Amino acid sequence: MSLIFVYGTLKRGGTNHHNLADQVLVGAAQTSAGFCLYNVGTFPGMVRRADDRDGVTGEIWDVTAECLARLDELEDTAHGMYRRETVPLAPPWDQGPVETYIYLRNVKTLPHIGSNWPV
Repeated sequence: MSLIFVYGTLKRGGTNHHNLADQVLVGAAQTSAGFCLYNVGTFPGMVRRADDRDGVTGEIWDVTAECLARLDELEDTAHGMYRRETVPLAPPWDQGPVETYIYLRNVKTLPHIGSNWPV
């Protein structure tokens, strides 16, 4: 099992949440400062942003290797849309490694939406 932080359409109630339906919800969480969301259209993209003071809100899920492979495919990691990497979380979740999906494409022309999806 692996811990994954989700912040957009994979959250409960999101359009892609069915991909986590048979996994274990650990709880609500927030990244440390230095991360924010951009509106990519029907989904958000989380990027590192040094001047961010709030972080991003989301959920931590305990997922199987099979689920993680499904999520990598959904997030198009093979073609460079997202990269799965370890992200620092705010207390009390700052005790161990948790991964998330970082958006890799240019956000210069995308609307900045802060720390929460949906907007």
